[in-house]
Amino acid sequence: MKRIAIMGPVFLMVISAAAVGFGFQLLLIPEKLLSSGVSGVAMVIGYLAGWNIGWLYFALNVPILLWGYRILGKRFIGLSMLTVVSTAFFLQIIPEIKLTDDRLLAAVFGGVLVGLGSSVALRYGGSSGGFDIIASIISRYRDLPIGILTVLLNTFVVVTLGYLKNDWNAALYSMLSIYLTGRLIDAVHTPHHKVTAFIVTNHTQELASRLLKLPRGVTIVKTRGAFTSEERDMLMTVTTRYELADLRKMVTEVDSKAFVNVVQTIDVIGEFRKR
Repeated sequence: MKRIAIMGPVFLMVISAAAVGFGFQLLLIPEKLLSSGVSGVAMVIGYLAGWNIGWLYFALNVPILLWGYRILGKRFIGLSMLTVVSTAFFLQIIPEIKLTDDRLLAAVFGGVLVGLGSSVALRYGGSSGGFDIIASIISRYRDLPIGILTVLLNTFVVVTLGYLKNDWNAALYSMLSIYLTGRLIDAVHTPHHKVTAFIVTNHTQELASRLLKLPRGVTIVKTRGAFTSEERDMLMTVTTRYELADLRKMVTEVDSKAFVNVVQTIDVIGEFRKR
């Protein structure tokens, strides 16, 4: 079981990287369209300078991964590094083929493939690198609107492409592709950057001590079951969607019989981060 728990996420990271690679090589890159975040930056540089986009994607992610390793921990960064390396590998072995002459179809299905790959990576404890890691780091130290920052970053990259290449059709189609990628990530993973987890458990202290290492604050509430009248503790913690996979894994390891309810959090007033 332990071997499956280790190899399962590894296999899924490779599959997610393959989906991103196919989306890039068969749909977005042949039409000179952009993806979101750091991959979009790599594409802009590649289109303008003629450099290999796969190696650019890898090179731009290396300093971000090293930065994240110091803050986010080995598992998340390890799986993210595997995804980034696998994506760069697939970008080298998958030939660039123009699957369609219709830019709209390329934007739609390219965005869907990239979104599917990215969302699988996020859901099972990793990421496709780039701004996912930056957003996770920012969310630990500042309660900033990550969604707005992401939109601003992607808008800047797309406008840069439109201005430098004088191809505003490509810029607009890229915005459509990026929007679809984001929507798919929201559907498969979660649309909310902050979530609240309510955990009913018999292993209060052990679970609370591990949750505090995320690091997030934890509130312990005494509860009593209506049917059994049994008294148990409920832990309440507010976290981010980037840490949700770690939280799921942690709860399962400590108390496989725990009852967990994860709900959307629209806003947090007061101190959100805890170091």
